[in-house]
Order: sequence, then C-alpha cells, then structure tokens
Amino acid sequence: MQGVGFRPYVHSLARRLDLAGWVGNDAHGVFVEVEGPPDALTRFQEGLRDDPPPLAMIRRMTATRLPVRGERGFRIAPSRREDTRETLISPDVATCADCLAELFDPADRRYRYPFVNCTNCGPRFTIIRDVPYDRPVTTMAGFALCEDCAAEYHDPGNRRFHAQPTCCPACGPTLRGASASGEWDAVGDPIVAAVEVLRAGGVLAVKGLGGYHLAVDARDEQAARRLRSRKHREDKPFAVMVPDLEAARRLCLLDPVAERLLTGPRRPIVLLPRRPGAPLAEAVAPGNRELGIMLPYTPLHHLLARELGRPYVLTSGNVSDEPIAYLDADAYERLAGIADRFLTHDRPIHIRTDDSVVRVVRGRERPLRRSRGYAPQPVWLARPVPSPVLGCGAELKNTFCLAKGDRAFVSHHIGDLENYETLRSFTEGIAHFRRLFDVTPRVVAHDLHPEYLSTKYALALDDVELVGVQHHHAHIASCLADNREDGPVIGVAYDGTGFGADGTIWGGELLVADLAGFSRAGLLAPVPLPGGTTAIRQPWRMAAAHLDAAYDGALPPDLDVEARHRSGWDDVLAVARSGVNSPLTSSAGRLFDAVAAILGVRDAINFEGQAAIELEQRADPAETAAYPAAIDDGDPLVIRVGDLVRAVVADLRGGVPAATVAARFHHGLADATVTACRRLSAATGIGTVALSGGVFQNRLLLGRVADGLERHGLRVLTHQRVPPNDGGISLGQVAVAAARHDRRR
Repeated sequence: MQGVGFRPYVHSLARRLDLAGWVGNDAHGVFVEVEGPPDALTRFQEGLRDDPPPLAMIRRMTATRLPVRGERGFRIAPSRREDTRETLISPDVATCADCLAELFDPADRRYRYPFVNCTNCGPRFTIIRDVPYDRPVTTMAGFALCEDCAAEYHDPGNRRFHAQPTCCPACGPTLRGASASGEWDAVGDPIVAAVEVLRAGGVLAVKGLGGYHLAVDARDEQAARRLRSRKHREDKPFAVMVPDLEAARRLCLLDPVAERLLTGPRRPIVLLPRRPGAPLAEAVAPGNRELGIMLPYTPLHHLLARELGRPYVLTSGNVSDEPIAYLDADAYERLAGIADRFLTHDRPIHIRTDDSVVRVVRGRERPLRRSRGYAPQPVWLARPVPSPVLGCGAELKNTFCLAKGDRAFVSHHIGDLENYETLRSFTEGIAHFRRLFDVTPRVVAHDLHPEYLSTKYALALDDVELVGVQHHHAHIASCLADNREDGPVIGVAYDGTGFGADGTIWGGELLVADLAGFSRAGLLAPVPLPGGTTAIRQPWRMAAAHLDAAYDGALPPDLDVEARHRSGWDDVLAVARSGVNSPLTSSAGRLFDAVAAILGVRDAINFEGQAAIELEQRADPAETAAYPAAIDDGDPLVIRVGDLVRAVVADLRGGVPAATVAARFHHGLADATVTACRRLSAATGIGTVALSGGVFQNRLLLGRVADGLERHGLRVLTHQRVPPNDGGISLGQVAVAAARHDRRR
C-alpha cells in the first residue's frame, strides 16, 4: 500500500544491515533489489515481514535469488509507471504523536502549523489524483518544497523521508479566515478568530480532509438550534469533536474497544452511551441516549480543540440531504447562508469523503458508515473474481464497489442518490476508482428496482454483462463476503424496503442463500404500505396498517395513535384495504415504525430510520421479558407480527410504561427470529446464520438475536468491515455477480 512510508522504512532497514541495492514503487506494489551477506539478507526479510511501518499492510512477499552485481550503497529508485496497476492507496490517517508534539512545541518550525504530517500520518486518499503515489500526482503538486523540507524529504534518517505531503509554513498550504461573503482576513491568527466565532455562538465552516464541516460550540443551546434551523436538520443528532479521551469520558461511557477506536489512526465517529447529565446542549442530540463522539484527526482540528477548550459540533458542510461541499467556490455558494465565517485553506481536495461512523456491539466494532480513514482500503475476498466487476449499490446510503482479483474496493460513502449533485459524485467516484486501481469492469451488478438511479446508470452502460441482484440477497451476500465465506447460510435480512422477487416490497426476510442464489424460506407477515413512500415518511400510516391487520379490522377503542390522526385514519385504512398504491410489505423497518407510532414515539420522520432509532432509544435496558409471536410453518414460514402488535397494545392500555413495552417488543421480534432460524436449520441442516440489513444497526436487536442463536448452537455471521445497511449492498452485488459468472463458466 502506497503512502505508508514503506520505501523509507526499507531504505533504513537496508542501511542498518549494511546492504546494497534499491527500493521503489511500481504498479504492483514495492520492488526491492538487495545484496549482501546471507545472514544479513535473512534478517532483512524477517524485518520486512515482522516489523513493517505502522500503516503498512503486506499481503504477499516473494523473493528471487539474483547474481551478485557489486552494488554500492542503497537508494530509493524512481517510481515505475506501467500499463497495469495493482498497487493500493492508503486511507487518510490521523495525526501521529510525533507530529502532534511538533504542532505544540514553540521551538519547532512547524509550531501551530495546521498541515504538519509525515510518513506515518496525514492526507492520502483525498489528495491523490493518480498512481504511483508521488507528489506531482497529488493536490500538493502546486507547493514546491522549500530547502528545509527538501532536506527532510531526501534524508533517509528523517521520518519525512519521501513523505509526499511534506510541507511547512514556508512552502506549504496556508490557513485563512474569511467572512461568509468570501473576503479574506488580512491579519491575525485564523484559529484564534475562528474560536472567537464559536464562543460568540456563531456557526463556523471548516475545511477538513474530505470536505467542509459546520461547527458550533456544543454547549451552546442557541448555537446548536441556530445550526439546525439554517441546515434544515430538525432532529438528526450532530457529531461532537472532543479534544482528548478524558473529555470523551466526561460525556460518554467508554469501554476498551471504544477507546481504541477513538484514538486509533482511522478516527471515526463512535456512537457511545451518553452519561446522565453530560454537559452538552440538548439540541446536539435531542432525546438520544447516545452521542456520536470523535477525537481530532488533523492538526487543524487539534488546534481548534486546544484553543476552544471544550467540545464542539462538527457536522457535514451541506444543507440536509445534499452531499458534503468540498470545492471552495461551491462551499461559499452553498454554505454562505449557514456559516457566519469560514476557516479554510488553499490545499485542494480531490475527492470528497465524509466521516466514518461505527458502533461497538458485543465487544466488536460495527461499521455504520465506511468512509474517511477506511476507504479505499480493499475488502479481501475469499476467492478471486473471475472477471472485473462493478457493483452499483442501492439508492440510500449508496456506495459502489469495483473488484478485480481478490480485492474489492468498496467506495467511500456517497449518500442518497436522490439529486444531481450526489449522482455526479457517484459517477465521478467510479471513474476515479477505475483509474486508481486499473479496473475496467466487464460485469456490472445492480439492484432490481428499476427506478434507482444506480440501476439506471448500470443499464445505460455499453459492452458489459449486466447482472440484476435482489436487494436482500445482496445484503446476505455482503455479510458472506465480509466474512470471506461462500455459504450456504440461513440469511436474516431485516431492513426498510427492497424490491422483492414477487413484485411486493420485502424487508423482513429469512433466506436460504449462498453467493450464487437464494430461496425465500421465511418472512414477517406482510401488511399493506398505505400510500407507498408516504407511509415511510409518516409512520402513523404503518401503525394503522399493522393494527388493521392484527385486529382484522376490529380495532380496540381509545387508541391514542388513532385519536391523533382521526381526520385521516379512515381514509388511510380504505387505501390500505383497497390495495391501490398500497403494495404489501414484509418490512421489519416499517414494523418498527408502526410500534413507534403506537407508543407515541414518532408519527412522522425527518430523516430515514428516525422512528426505529428513537424506539430503540426508548427501550428500557433493564427489561428482559419478551412478547410471544407465533410462527406459521410452511414454505415460506411466516412470523406473525400481529401477535407482537396486539401485545404492545394490551400492555399500553394496561398502563405499562412505554419504555418497558419498547423493550418487550424488541425482545419478542428477536426471539421469534431465533425460533424461525432454528426451524430452518433443522429443516435444511445449515448451522450458520448471517444477519444483515439496516435494522441490524439496532444494538438491542442484534445482541438478542446473536446471543439467542449462539445459545442454541448456531454459528452467527455479522458485519465487520462494511455496514449492514445499504452501504454494504455494493459488495454483496459484486459477490453475487462474480459467483454467478464463475458458475456459468
């Protein structure tokens, strides 16, 4: 992998062992020619294998004996440019301890310089235009090294030896403050001026690694509300940046895994249990028992955190539902009505990249959004794809995936493909990955939904083999590929909606599947989706549909959800019963929506999955009881979710607290899922269950299902490297297309 300081490390190792030769980059990785005494050559190979640089990842190392040439000294050779490229690109890496020490050392020439970096840290993916990874093909090309930086760059004993983004105040990018109209500050420290804006309750636009962020003081209620209003983000929680681990502990409960994630080189946003009374504005994460916390990952963020001395909101620089702004002119145009001031610089960003989001469940990292710090590191496949493949992904939380050989390059988070700007980011990203990794896809996989923009993109391509992949099969295949397995498995795919193979809307599926195919072995009992997509935005409609199905039209009196929507209730039921614009759906996500509305948690949503997320937040963690749900045997078997709905209503009418009811509902669905999987395992002889789909972002549901399956002797596969939500769909599409192509061959 390029950009991790491997050539300087090889150079230093060879010099220590008094070996001669050279090291360089080519399109396949790193090549070394080295000569010297046999025992020194053995130690050299052992050093490469056992003690590489911190960011290096060696997949394969081969050695060939050559005749002695009588070389003198050891050098770094120029990079070789070839037609075929197989090299890898490092993700962007958080500031290392050595650079951080320099940043705050008044005696250092890079004191308070917000672009300090070395071979062990700094920008990588977001600045690379082409490979091999050398300065002229990065966005640092316009900054010629000064004499001091050039000396470091060429000094084998310096940790900036051949570090491509090396720079200093004399030769590198410059930080600037500007007004919302784009007028530059002529004097003063931009960091100090920016912090004054935050302390005064203003909104600050900050240019980061992969795009612009919007920042406010996280303790200032009015500032947080002001940001919500300007950004049109009514309820979705904001991420919070804190200066260090101790500050994170004051806000949240941390375990060792969370601490490792917060302080590691990737620096994602980590969703953590919020401490009671945590000193933050309520508007940062309204009604949420969790906070999204991250530590500074660039020198600029460290400087802001140190100067401000308190947590600050750091959220994507966009209006809600738009992609993050990353080009300077575009940022001024789109964010001028949101930000009071800008903190920016003149180093271009080549590819926009959002922050990654992870959660710790059952003692392991679970990705929810895989982007900065992770992409474009490949997901290694269990077996090579027989032909280069492109997976176009889904519509929401889109990623794409390009695969060749045993490497699947899952893209950074693109977003929801619902507007031109995001579609352009999608198409430009595919072109960039094709160039970086030299992949010309011959097979293109896509979702079956004909109206997805990702599907339309695929269908418009020429001279490729098209493979349509059912949405929930892609979820299970993604989990298989994530775990480097082929199947067969019992796959549980719980999500919001997906185009079903029978023309209905799926979302609560139990599949018997391998990578090449699947059969629908079970499902949640379907109900109408009254009004189609309107029912997704208005969960009370799903409450009406589920209640109507659960009570066969004879609803009990005095239901609060019905009373709140008396004027439209009968019309919605009429639409549901007519079947007009009311397709049947087995969706687990819509079931969560219905229960959330019945409990009065959420009748209408402002962002995707909001009702289900808030229902999980409401559930009492101390409650252990579960509502029973019968299962109708058959082909496929059917979980009677109406049993759960009736139990919810009975307890609610009996005065049981909503938090208790929410927990019992979660446990009931989990236990019914475990029972259904056990029956399918007994019928098929398959002892492995794969859990995927956006609903399995739910910590309570995932934990109860996985624990129950393992307690009954079943092996459980969950996501480790890509998200269970639609961000992992593209990997599943690639795995399915490759398996089918291989089977046909």
